[in-house]
Amino acid sequence: MTSSIYDFQVRNIKGEERPLSDFKGKVLLIVNTASKCGFTPQYKGLESLYEKYKDKGFTVLGFPCNQFGKQEPGSNEEISTFCDLTFKVSFPMFAKIDVNGNNSEPLYEYLKESAPGILGSRSIKWNFTKFLVDQSGKVLKRFAPKDKPEDIEKEVAALLDQNTNHSSLKN
Repeated sequence: MTSSIYDFQVRNIKGEERPLSDFKGKVLLIVNTASKCGFTPQYKGLESLYEKYKDKGFTVLGFPCNQFGKQEPGSNEEISTFCDLTFKVSFPMFAKIDVNGNNSEPLYEYLKESAPGILGSRSIKWNFTKFLVDQSGKVLKRFAPKDKPEDIEKEVAALLDQNTNHSSLKN
């Protein structure tokens, strides 16, 4: 039985296997992304949040998905180029996946089960649904696509501060 997100392996945007245990001890924001969506400008906010907090133990994990309005039609290479050229994305991006249905990425099955949506719904409703994960790999909360990265910053900062306060108490 899966006990945290660290039990999963996913493919990065270059197609290489990457264990999520590589991110142990970090606060994570896991997001299903798309390049041709009304919410695509959120890449800028995600990158800004990442840049601001990456040295404090935070990262964003981007998972392109073409299941909503076919708004991510490109190959992994095209997606990578778009993210780099358009938004200077430097946080980890992963291979294009399905987040719903029979071919849903197992990580996303776990995320949906751990943090159901409104009225307990499990399925992802649209691009840029976000999941906040604490330093121990526990899924804390799901955010709707309309929730901008800037709106999530306080919760990210609070989690990072918690960790800082705990470590300073030990010294």
